[in-house]
Amino acid sequence: MIGSILLPAPAQLLSHRLSLWNRRPRPGPWCSLSKQGHRFLSTLIATDSDDISATRHLLRKFVGSSSKHVALSTLSHLVSPTTTSHYRLCSLALPLYLEISEASWFDWNSKLVADLVALLYKLERFDEAEILVAETVSKLGSRERDLCSFYSQLIHSQSKHNSERGVLDFCTKLKLVLLRSSSVYLKQRGYASMVEGFCLIGLPRKAEELMEEMKELELKLSKFEFRSLVYSYGKSGYLRDMKRIVVEMESMGFQLDTVSLNMVLNSFGSHNELSEVVSSLQKIEASGVPFSIRTYNSVLNSCPTISLLLQDLKSVPLSLGELMGYLDENEAILVKILVGSSVLEETMQWKPSELKLDLHGMHLTSAYVIILQWFHQLQCKFLADNRVLPGEIIVVCGAGKHSVVRGESPVKRLIKEILLRIGCPLRIDRKNVGCFIAKGKSFTEWLSNYNATIHERIS
Repeated sequence: MIGSILLPAPAQLLSHRLSLWNRRPRPGPWCSLSKQGHRFLSTLIATDSDDISATRHLLRKFVGSSSKHVALSTLSHLVSPTTTSHYRLCSLALPLYLEISEASWFDWNSKLVADLVALLYKLERFDEAEILVAETVSKLGSRERDLCSFYSQLIHSQSKHNSERGVLDFCTKLKLVLLRSSSVYLKQRGYASMVEGFCLIGLPRKAEELMEEMKELELKLSKFEFRSLVYSYGKSGYLRDMKRIVVEMESMGFQLDTVSLNMVLNSFGSHNELSEVVSSLQKIEASGVPFSIRTYNSVLNSCPTISLLLQDLKSVPLSLGELMGYLDENEAILVKILVGSSVLEETMQWKPSELKLDLHGMHLTSAYVIILQWFHQLQCKFLADNRVLPGEIIVVCGAGKHSVVRGESPVKRLIKEILLRIGCPLRIDRKNVGCFIAKGKSFTEWLSNYNATIHERIS
């Protein structure tokens, strides 16, 4: 249910921000690193790049004095596609790997080699990459399954670095192994890896050609290949092709699930096709496929008005009814469909001793709508039935460890500002700064006056 407070949409307050919405920054993921690893990398940066012996000494000393976890996590940080901006550090990944490979605790694994090869491709050090690949192929010998697995790992690692050359090179090598193999299982897995690789680097047409080859070889197509293709066509902006693949997927008997449909919603939303998002969400609702937190994320991120409102937390609407007054027709339809789903109930844990709302996994737009929906539902559903709330009320929003900037949680800032403005007794938990906590009695007293509080804040 949506509250009865409906305000005129102040379009004039939003129009000047529309250009900012289209130019909003896209955050990148944070790659975790131990303190010891940070100190080591800082020392490497400060070391003279021409002093090879000093660099080797630092590498040997670090590996010798570090635990297995610290050494490997540092190497993983260097080969990660999110941390390849500092050329000097990246160029030392191979020497560090060679030092680590000499340690008594080292267990060789092909995935680490594949990640390192992908980095070398990124740095255009193809000769060194080829040596590593040749050594691994020699080590694996005639073990067909292990070879296929290694080439699949190489394709996946290259795709993470968005290396078209790398994906093409190792798809070619993997195809040669598959041609010699009589195993249907290996061919199935190998082709799936190649399809995924091309999809991840934004070449869905090449991926679809491989799927046609699979049909010719009488290999069974799975939901995995179709999902990858739907995602790639959608992300690349080929929305007609995406819809065509969805139809083909259904015609082959693959029932569309929440994951596939979230991909479709996200694709339409990211290309500003709001009417398509509405149409798709209505079809999903009618089909009975359950929504998820990612459904909320995909749909609400496509609503420019909500994102624009969240740029100023001190004036953001404080109830569902107030929010509805700001939304256009399509956005209002989307919010109404979402709040009618069971997602809120699935994010709540109701025990005799506590009521917990967990906002983990939610983007800022989703956390905003969910918290307003939560307040509204508690007031309408539970206080109206004279139900007694548990002794403790908890809202979990995280401390910001996984945010773009460590220690800064946008969701936490949002919730804190909303609670402050509406006078809610929820406060940051001293034992866990990623939670807001309140006693059930004080929360119930406040909740009973929630509508009155909103009216006072608006007037």
